[in-house]
Parts: sequence; C-alpha cells; structure tokens
Amino acid sequence: MPPGFVPKAAIFEPMEIIDHAITKADLERMAQGMFGDLVKAVVDVRRGVMAVDAELHSDEEALLLEDGSAQTDLWGINIYPELAAAEMIEFDSMINIRPSQGNRSRGVEDPLIRDRILTVVRSLVSG
Repeated sequence: MPPGFVPKAAIFEPMEIIDHAITKADLERMAQGMFGDLVKAVVDVRRGVMAVDAELHSDEEALLLEDGSAQTDLWGINIYPELAAAEMIEFDSMINIRPSQGNRSRGVEDPLIRDRILTVVRSLVSG
C-alpha cells in the first residue's frame, strides 16, 4: 500500500437509518465519500425514516427490512445535496420496480407516494 493510504472502510461510516434531522452538509459529506454528487437512500413512507449512505439501494432496503419495515413501504431515491430543495430528489431505483403495486418503472409512478417520500425527506434533511 502507498504511504498515507487509508482504506475507504476506515474513513466512512457504514450506512445508517436516519430517524432524526440531518443537514444537507451531512449529505454532502456522504456524497463525497461514495459517488461524489449523490447519496442513495431508501425511504420508508410509513415509518418516516430513511436509510442512507450505501453503494446499493438494495443494501439500504435490507437494512430497513431487518429493522421492521415492510417491503411495500420502501422506495429508492437519489439525493443530490448540492441542488436546490425542489431539485435534489431523483426517483430512480431498481427496487422501485413493483408490478404487484402498479409500479412498472424505476421511478415512483404514484404521485401520492412521491409526495410522501418528499415529506419524509424534508422532515429529515435541514439546511
């Protein structure tokens, strides 16, 4: 290993469930540690929590399922913390493909579910 090399796992915290307010600056730090400009998140629209900071939405989904969430309540998004609040959420994840729930795309087709996702994110992300 080159001098000064620090493994990524030693620098960044593992994915976590967010059930309290965090800042956009917190999300920006997470983004820099993983993808540079975005943070993957899975939102539980019933419980009002989200899992963040993993390479795959499916890992965050598994974390929430282990924590008591129901599959039907979980939706994957990408958060771009450097963008304005109205533009920072992208509804795009493989976990969103659910024909049994009427969602046949990687997006979130139901406007009521999209609104609920936005409400949860806004309640958990300040600044």
